[in-house]
Amino acid sequence: MTQQIPVTNAGDAPVDPPLVDLPIETCSKGGFYDGFSRQVAIPSKIIVSLLIMWAIFFPVQANEALTAANSSIISTFSGWYVYLVAAVMVVALALAIIPQTGSLRIGNPGETPEFGRFSWFSMLFGAGIGIGMLTYSTGEPLAHFANNPDIIRGMSEPLSQEAVRTAYIYSFLHWGLAAWAIYGVVGLAIGYVAYRRNLPLTIRSALAPLFGKVMSGNAGHVVDIVAVVATILGVAVTMGLGVEQFVAGLYRLGLGEWLINAEGSSTPVAIVVSLILLVGASTLSALSGVGRGIKWLSNLNMGLSFALLALFAIVGSGLLGLELLGTGIYDYIRTLPQTALTLFSSDGSETGDALVQWQLDWSVFYWAWWIAFAPFVGMFIARISRGRTVREYVLGVLLVPSLMCFVWMTLVGGTAIDLELSGAAGGSIVGANMSDQLFATLAVLLDPAMASIVSGLVVLLLMTYLITSADSAILIVNTINGAGENEGRRGTHILFWGAALAFVVGSMLIIGGIDAIRITMIIGALPFSVVVALMAISIVKAIAFDIIRKRHGVPTTALACEDWGAGK
Repeated sequence: MTQQIPVTNAGDAPVDPPLVDLPIETCSKGGFYDGFSRQVAIPSKIIVSLLIMWAIFFPVQANEALTAANSSIISTFSGWYVYLVAAVMVVALALAIIPQTGSLRIGNPGETPEFGRFSWFSMLFGAGIGIGMLTYSTGEPLAHFANNPDIIRGMSEPLSQEAVRTAYIYSFLHWGLAAWAIYGVVGLAIGYVAYRRNLPLTIRSALAPLFGKVMSGNAGHVVDIVAVVATILGVAVTMGLGVEQFVAGLYRLGLGEWLINAEGSSTPVAIVVSLILLVGASTLSALSGVGRGIKWLSNLNMGLSFALLALFAIVGSGLLGLELLGTGIYDYIRTLPQTALTLFSSDGSETGDALVQWQLDWSVFYWAWWIAFAPFVGMFIARISRGRTVREYVLGVLLVPSLMCFVWMTLVGGTAIDLELSGAAGGSIVGANMSDQLFATLAVLLDPAMASIVSGLVVLLLMTYLITSADSAILIVNTINGAGENEGRRGTHILFWGAALAFVVGSMLIIGGIDAIRITMIIGALPFSVVVALMAISIVKAIAFDIIRKRHGVPTTALACEDWGAGK
């Protein structure tokens, strides 16, 4: 449908039509890099390979460097992460609320969405929260039940009834609007220019409203390289958490003492075997293509997830979960301005140091994780959201997945807390490693035979989530390397990124456990956090200028620009 343009002289308009052409050089002469931007693909592979070799061949130095970074670089930039995420939330909500911005469409005027709302919501749910929910739906509320800023300040006792409400304030803070505002703004910045202006569906295009055709050259290459590295590190954290829980599940199923060491952590052999199995399967799935591999596994994920949630609602503390959901959402909204903008600083006291450390271990880790995960999830959301209005997009992306996370944490985590408060668990849940807490909850809640069956289903669900996460990340990395196109793919590149992901996860888990991956990811997310800040500015500029263009009869889409006499 062609946008109707009033008769106006180009020279009379206060703003030019938008940029609708952003050429990105890709190899078209055949060969190994056919269809790829070598300026992006090769440096990305070199950086990730150097990181792997550093961890494998110099493990002691790597561990020492990461420990030093944890106490200096991360704490230095904690304020940047906290205030950036708060600003992104404000931008996302403003774009949805303001009438003129919310009514703009991610696509041509009058274009209808490709997917119905139910399918769209289902895909949003599966984008980036599956593995996290299995680990943190129990682990996070229990962790804050035992220790949170209110407990550190002495305002409530750990593991007490009074600690439950504050536990959910911080659980919802980390898994609510903040995460999905980051994903949503990144996805909107990409999708808006891709579908309205026919720019390539890749990270650099989102900055074209700010920098124009400069993004075709070296500056754009750097942005895409940073996005690829951030994606690999963000997915590595997710894979690391999933692998540890996968091994814990296998151990619960009685597959042998070789899986867990004396400290209760996964053994190197268990990590290697699990990664060979999981990343091997995800690579095969990626080679099979989206239509077969990812789609089939995503459907299986959804069915198993809701079956597990239904089990906790019926057999677990369902009524308590509903009560926690209501009070948790109320407390979350009431305290969000304060919790989102609070930056703890050390005052030399034991309490001050503990608050700073808590924020580094939890909030700063999460903000960096969501930022590192944003190229992957943002690209995915952009691909499935064509045709929706900005308001529908933002509210859908922010509210629906956030609510699903809250439901998981109150039903599953609430059951675990209830079992501890009632004395039925006797500390066996809260005292377990986070990777084992879901299985420990099932062991207390169900009889041994049923607990084994459900634990087996959780292990299967973990497998499918791990495979689809790695599988989708590999395809997204190849899409970025291919300047937004899916043509010209070769299996060798999929094999490389599958192996690279396995080596990053395995080497970091073995040299320093999940903490090593967390620290590496927080540092690796720092460059992309600058890109996220620029994306937020860029999408605001793009939408604001389109409103001005509409007011003066200047085209706002590539389709309308074809009828514009002067053009761009």
